Amino acid sequence: MIERETTRLIAWSRELRRVHNQLREALRVTRDSLAEGSPGEAATRELLLYCHGFCAALDDHHQGEDRTLFPAIAAAHPELRPVLRALEQDHSMIAHLLGNLRAAVDRAAPPEELDHHLEGIAAIMENHFRYEERQLLTVLETFELAAELKDVLGPL
Repeated sequence: MIERETTRLIAWSRELRRVHNQLREALRVTRDSLAEGSPGEAATRELLLYCHGFCAALDDHHQGEDRTLFPAIAAAHPELRPVLRALEQDHSMIAHLLGNLRAAVDRAAPPEELDHHLEGIAAIMENHFRYEERQLLTVLETFELAAELKDVLGPL
């Protein structure tokens, strides 16, 4: 096996961590924008962009995992199917929470309500990411998957 192939084999674990960190940062920026609470139309537009951008990025990440990564892991490691089912259930719960956040943003809910939504998403998301990393990173360090990164982990 050549160096480049070895690097590609461990890239999935690195990329998963990288995407999780980018999503954590997107959530932090969204919450910081809300906390600043600058009045006016420009601030509201900025918050809408942050919230919608964060929601889309997290949704795309989970859809890529559900569609491409998890089925490939299940085929190669059937013993991980219960873990993958639990992660998919988390994805469903997070999608529901993101839908509630989108609805609150669309109706211009007060900052306290938006922060409540973001706090709930942050708690579930962080728990989910940690569990996923504990359960899958070792597998992903030697995992071969011929797929585009954006299709597997989202377009981040």
